Order: sequence, then structure tokens, then C-alpha cells
Amino acid sequence: MTTPLFQPRLVNDPFSDVTLYLDLRFGRRALLFDIGDLAPLSSRELLRVSHVFVTHRHMDHFAGFDQLLRLCLYRDMRVDLIGPPGVTDAVEAKLKAYSWNLLGEDSHDFALAAADWGPDGFTHASLFRAREAFRRREVAPPQAMGPVLLDHPEFQVEGLLLDHGIPCLAFAMQEKLRVNVHKARLDELGLPVGPWLTAAKRAVRAGGGPARFTPAPGLTVSTDELVGAGALKTAPGQRIVYATDLAHTEANVEKLVAFARNADQLFIEAVFLEEDRALAAARKHLTAAQAGSIARRANVRVAVPMHFSPRYLDREDALRDEFTRALASG
Repeated sequence: MTTPLFQPRLVNDPFSDVTLYLDLRFGRRALLFDIGDLAPLSSRELLRVSHVFVTHRHMDHFAGFDQLLRLCLYRDMRVDLIGPPGVTDAVEAKLKAYSWNLLGEDSHDFALAAADWGPDGFTHASLFRAREAFRRREVAPPQAMGPVLLDHPEFQVEGLLLDHGIPCLAFAMQEKLRVNVHKARLDELGLPVGPWLTAAKRAVRAGGGPARFTPAPGLTVSTDELVGAGALKTAPGQRIVYATDLAHTEANVEKLVAFARNADQLFIEAVFLEEDRALAAARKHLTAAQAGSIARRANVRVAVPMHFSPRYLDREDALRDEFTRALASG
């Protein structure tokens, strides 16, 4: 059974606010990349979100903050928000726009943690709690190293700083190790499917010594035995890259090509047609052809164009055709 750990999907149509919802199939959690219009997401989907990664603070990438805040406010949970320098100040400013006189020590314990990240790592972080009326409290920044923004036993999220006239982040979600179940081998061993397999797969991803499981009464098996018999097969993990709002400069292109190299999926902005290349340059965006060329150079398996300019509402096919031609050329 081959089941991807990540289930990514764009929340809106390509002419609307760009937001990527990434469901972690076995973790009962989700990640959000940008928070523009979140209306298409159900409350159940939003309440799965543990981390929000913001590329930059233009309105169409950050305006959904209030919707997420309103939904989470009366729940005991925590959401971490990570973005470029200045995002912590922006979160504080948004929270200060409201009166919180009805919140206190008896309120639900909703916590919002915000952290600024740049090429040298996290610069600072703050915690805002409902029980403290969202008063800003400085906390130690996350201890992730290098480009890693979030390090989880099964995956990590990496960041890349790009230029959009302002600092703008691209993100990569990297599964540490793909572990698939070979049902025929499992049957040969007389082992049933069940929740224990999820735990076994996590143990294999985590590495270390062999772990033992009891799939059925009187029946035990180790991860080493499962891997040795081919019941669990390992392979390089999924890599999904999300890149939007970047100028077509040599530095941006070279960095993004390296960042997205051999990715399973690349979600990339394709804002303008090539006939409007000068306008794209002035607004520090990519044309569809430039986006397709980047995806081709990065040798990604699947490239998904997004963030189309509304000026082409009646010419969507033209954007997709330019993107596809550039992706296939060379």
C-alpha cells in the first residue's frame, strides 16, 4: 500500500488568494502555507492546523489571519506562525486591533506563537495567550538549524529567502523517509493490517534500534523483521515546494532551482503572460513561461502553476499553455 504522508491542495482557484493546505494523513494535523482567503476550508480542516508559514505580508497572503484567530479563540490549542522578518510585529498589531477585556485566567487556553526567520535562522519569537489578553511575551526562538524551520520526527519544513522587493520566503516540506506497506509480504508473514502498522512505519522513519509490535494476541514482530522480509519498504521521502511572489532575477532563479531540485511537486506562481513580461518585472512577479522554465530546470515530477493575475480571467488557457510549453522545452 503506497500512501503519501502529505496531501497538499490549493485552497482557492488560481485567480484568487494563494494558500496551500497540506494535510498530514496520519498525524491528525495540517499545515498552512499563506493565509489569504480561508473561506473554502471547513472549521474541521482549520482546527487541524498546527503551523502557519507565511511567505510575506501582502494582504492576499495574510488577510485570513482574523478568520483563523476567530475560529481558534475559544479552544484549548496552540498555533505556531512563522514568517519573514517583521511577521511577529504584524501579529501583535493585528491582535492589538481588538479589545480583549473579556479574556482572563478562566478563558480557554488558546496560544499563538509567532517567530521571525531569515537566512541566518530565527531572530526572535513571541507568545500571545488568550488568558493573558494576548499581551506579547518574548520567548526563546526555535532552535532549528540552517534552513530548517520545523523539525518533526517524520518530516521537516525548510525555508528559502527570495526577493519580491521585500523579503519573501519559499517553503519545502520534506518527508524524512518514505515507508510503504507491501501487503502480499504482510500476508505471507501472517500479519494483519491495523493501527500497529502506522506505529511501525513511524519507528522505521525515526531510525535507532529495532522496535517490537504485537499485531495480534501472541504474535510479535520487529521492525527489522518487517523490513528484512520486504513487508515494509523504504524510499526517499516526498518533497513538496511552494514558491510565490518572486522577481525573475538570476539570484532568485538559481536559488529556487536548487531548492526545488527533483521535488515531487512544485507549486509555483505564474502570474503574467509573456507578452506582459515588462509588467511582471516591474511588479516583481514571474510570467507563466518563466515559472515553467524554473520547474523544468529543477526537474520536478509535477509542477502546478498558481496565482494567476485577474487581468487574464478570460485567458486562463493561454497562461497554462505558456507554462506547459516552457516546462516541456529544452
